[in-house]
Amino acid sequence: MLLEELFEAPIYGVPQPEKEAALLAVLNELDARHRANCAPYGAITRAEGKTGAAHSLSDLPFLPVRLFKSHLLESIPEEERFKMLTSSGTTGQQVSRISLDRATSAYQTKAMVKIMQEFVGKARVPMLVLDHPSVVKDRLNFSARGAGILGMSNFGRKHTYALDDETMQPNWDVIDPFLEQFGDGPVFLFGFTFMAWKYFVRALEEQGRTINIPQGVLVHSGGWKKLLDEAVDNPTFKARTTAATGIKRIHNFYGMVEQVGSIFVECEAGRLHAPSFADVIIRRAHDWSVADKGEEGLIQVLSCLPQSYPGHSLLTEDIGTLLGEDDCPCGRHGRTFAVHGRLPKAEVRGCSDTFDGQAA
Repeated sequence: MLLEELFEAPIYGVPQPEKEAALLAVLNELDARHRANCAPYGAITRAEGKTGAAHSLSDLPFLPVRLFKSHLLESIPEEERFKMLTSSGTTGQQVSRISLDRATSAYQTKAMVKIMQEFVGKARVPMLVLDHPSVVKDRLNFSARGAGILGMSNFGRKHTYALDDETMQPNWDVIDPFLEQFGDGPVFLFGFTFMAWKYFVRALEEQGRTINIPQGVLVHSGGWKKLLDEAVDNPTFKARTTAATGIKRIHNFYGMVEQVGSIFVECEAGRLHAPSFADVIIRRAHDWSVADKGEEGLIQVLSCLPQSYPGHSLLTEDIGTLLGEDDCPCGRHGRTFAVHGRLPKAEVRGCSDTFDGQAA
């Protein structure tokens, strides 16, 4: 099966055994291409003795996601670079650099459309972005936030940025007219979790204000560590967001700049879902063996989208649990999982050091 055929399949409608067979064929072909065209990746896989086709998804070689912070890994010549994405990072932190060609960028956009239409519908409705407008000004070197916002903007119209550039407080001069015109109908809201929480929901609470968007759909992602430090878990986030805004349809999603487009969206039952062209494996941190259902481990993400760089099989630094396969109460097929937090930094360095010498 070709990648185009995976795109044509129902995004959550393929039973897991059938999906795995299709994914394995595409990922083996993609892995061979990256081994041939990305010298560091080829060296790593040779050192691991993984130079042929894998017999299962769990046998595919994988890279620690941290490797993209120290190395520019790409499988295309420099002149074919269409866009360079960078991850968000605080001052002094290394950031990931992800090199995209036009084909990879197009696949990522197409994937986002397929996934998001499942949750927000096909009609483009007025969109309230829970961020400030300056975050999308540099169109050549997007931050993860800027890239995420621009990607999500494809699903809305009348885009309005809710926060003021300078104060990072709700900009009522634009919010009030937006809500007056569109607040009673369908509205799509998007923001990164911490931004949505601190600068919008908490700001509303502190100002003693509420708004009412009864037909709103809020999609958010990332930044959970800061919220968990404040004892704000997912149910608390949802309850207080609903109380402040009237929004009842709230979907978190899991994703990363190293695999843009392959996002895992939380369904109505509270489970994160793998789409047709991506999957997830949970591995034990001490030896990277595959964990059992319900057992915590490191999250490995697989995706057919990265054509221009070897990001098709990545071991993340996040801890998660496989919840099930083809058995979600929402009716969608495929694997479902939960994310619980980050691996401690010392252990992350231990994992990455294994690879760093091989990729240098």
